[in-house]
Amino acid sequence: MNKVYGSATDALDGLLTDGMLIAAGGFGLCGIPELLIDAIVESGVKDLTVASNNAGVDSFGLGKLLDTRQIRKMMSSYVGENAEFMRQYLSGELELEFNPQGTLAERMRSGGHGIPAFYTKTGVGTVIADGKEHKDFPTGPNGQPETYIMEEGIFADIAIVKAWKADETGNAIFRKTARNFNPPAAMCGKVCIMEVEEIVPTGSLDPDKIHLPGIYVHRLIQGDHEKRIEQRTTRPAA
Repeated sequence: MNKVYGSATDALDGLLTDGMLIAAGGFGLCGIPELLIDAIVESGVKDLTVASNNAGVDSFGLGKLLDTRQIRKMMSSYVGENAEFMRQYLSGELELEFNPQGTLAERMRSGGHGIPAFYTKTGVGTVIADGKEHKDFPTGPNGQPETYIMEEGIFADIAIVKAWKADETGNAIFRKTARNFNPPAAMCGKVCIMEVEEIVPTGSLDPDKIHLPGIYVHRLIQGDHEKRIEQRTTRPAA
């Protein structure tokens, strides 16, 4: 099966519908599937729910979809770098489902492994736990009961992710921080579309270096990417 497509628009053809759930990779400004995001903006699809660690920054990454009001709900753990995100949320224009960062990653990973729900102590006793099932397990000292809450796995309609390098079957390598959320996001999509900086011939990647097996990837594109620095810190010249 040929997984390589000529453009982001071609790779998304036939997949986008209003009201769908999209899992998006990226961590801060690292590993953002920016070409696919641009194609989604151009498509005009609306009322989206997007599961992603963060929402990019103003007018970049998922921030572009916020600018065009195509996102109805965000499932995120960190939203501190996007003023438009904050404005829409505080004004009631955007629904927000906050997730502890590890919980969000595990919800994606669980969806990718066919696990509908799991229990975690993270969030117990906070607003995160409101409305969720609570259950005690004998995990404390000397088998004392501890309370856990149930979190549901994320099963996204599509996943959009960005890798550093992949072969033609989708076996992928992510660089550094981009590895945080891209693999679990890729796993939980019914269809995964991945953009990469370089597509190499099948068999040319060391199997021990693969971070995401190609079985999770359905469509591939190669393109040029803008590599921004989220917070530039400098010191005066000596």
